[in-house]
Amino acid sequence: MKFSRTFFLVVAGVSLAMTAQALEAGAPSTPVMDATKPIGMNAAATPSLSTLVDAARAADLISTLSGPGPYTVFAPTNEAFSRLPPGTIDMLMKPVNKAALAKLMTYHVVPGTITLDDLAQRIRAGGGATRLITVEGEPIVVTAPGGAFLLTDVNGNKSYIETPDIRQSNGIVHIVNAVLVPAKLG
Repeated sequence: MKFSRTFFLVVAGVSLAMTAQALEAGAPSTPVMDATKPIGMNAAATPSLSTLVDAARAADLISTLSGPGPYTVFAPTNEAFSRLPPGTIDMLMKPVNKAALAKLMTYHVVPGTITLDDLAQRIRAGGGATRLITVEGEPIVVTAPGGAFLLTDVNGNKSYIETPDIRQSNGIVHIVNAVLVPAKLG
């Protein structure tokens, strides 16, 4: 099943409303992760990231996230995934849509270990914004309006870092409150 451009524009457009809902819902409690284990193992043991893990498995990315890295992962919670239009994740997890799902998932990963302090320094050096190139290949822009770290995808969708700097043996995880969507999924 091929996705239409209109479908992805709808997904992208919904994100602004999702961000407002996420801010009203409040931040989740900090996940307990073992800094001696890799991202893939820790995420798999974190109930609030089960949708992320299911999607990473369906896209054959768990072994990558358990590899040497280092990686910085902007990890959407189950709640963040639930704000996508109904049926979106189920549709993406079908084997025929594996490539699109892999693009969505790798759009949340940046090479290297980037802490919140690193992001703050890059934002200052960039005059108020920094651009990160994801493993998927497209950029995410990071700003810090009012001290909150805001990720903006190529479609203008917004996601805030809720829980930063969760150390892993192969990088770092920042929990985010919305799913970022690359420009080209299929």
